[in-house]
Amino acid sequence: MINSSLILKPLASEDGEEIYRFFQHMPSENGFLNPFVGMEKTRFLREAIPQRIAYSQGIGLPEGHVPDTYFFLWKDGQIIGNYKLRPRLNDFLRNGSGHIGFGILPEHRGQGFATQGLALAIRELVSLPDFRDDEIYFSCYKDNPASLRVMLKCGGYIHHENETDYFVRISVGK
Repeated sequence: MINSSLILKPLASEDGEEIYRFFQHMPSENGFLNPFVGMEKTRFLREAIPQRIAYSQGIGLPEGHVPDTYFFLWKDGQIIGNYKLRPRLNDFLRNGSGHIGFGILPEHRGQGFATQGLALAIRELVSLPDFRDDEIYFSCYKDNPASLRVMLKCGGYIHHENETDYFVRISVGK
């Protein structure tokens, strides 16, 4: 059951201050990359947010990238997590990080928020018009058992693995 105080919202300029605060406290770890930590706030608000919105629409993407949309998990008016949704995959993503990447602020981990947020993110992803797959693809490092548990709790199964990663799938039966 999803906590009714949790809301998943797409990145929006009007939430810029809170999004900035989130990224200043979110570490890059376990495959979650945070290119915004340490960025000057004015630059983040004027450049980074509009660029991320454009990327979500497929505008100005770097070579080889696909559109992705940042969604933020809100609890009581504060952002506690980030979910990156990619409705279409290229070969690199299909054999790597997949449709959804996510991270939860360290002080909010271990409380079920990642699982509840992922359930909300899955609902969002499968409702996107560009999502046409029968399964949602994920990966996580083997030394990150918490993320694996989150994926498995949301209906995932380990499809395959290599020396460093688990590759997880969730069937959506479109």
